[in-house]
Amino acid sequence: MTAIAIGIILGCCALGAGMAMIAGIGPGIGEGNAVAKACEAIGRQPECKGSVTTTMIMGCAIAETTGLYALVIAILLIFVAPGRLVDILMNIIG
Repeated sequence: MTAIAIGIILGCCALGAGMAMIAGIGPGIGEGNAVAKACEAIGRQPECKGSVTTTMIMGCAIAETTGLYALVIAILLIFVAPGRLVDILMNIIG
């Protein structure tokens, strides 16, 4: 019974880490759209290249934080959560 519970805990942690990494898709799409629109804006008005580039880089940096948060959550689910949850299970069982 305990082995099954530990297996379920490990499987759920791995599944959660995989689902957290799906959040990396959003920043990739958002940054791609931002760069495309910035290139389009620079192509239309080359004299405002500096301000468009600065704004684009700031937006990409902010969008990237979502992916980094997802990576941190996934790492915690893989390396920290299983040990903690198994300890809690063992304390409950006795």
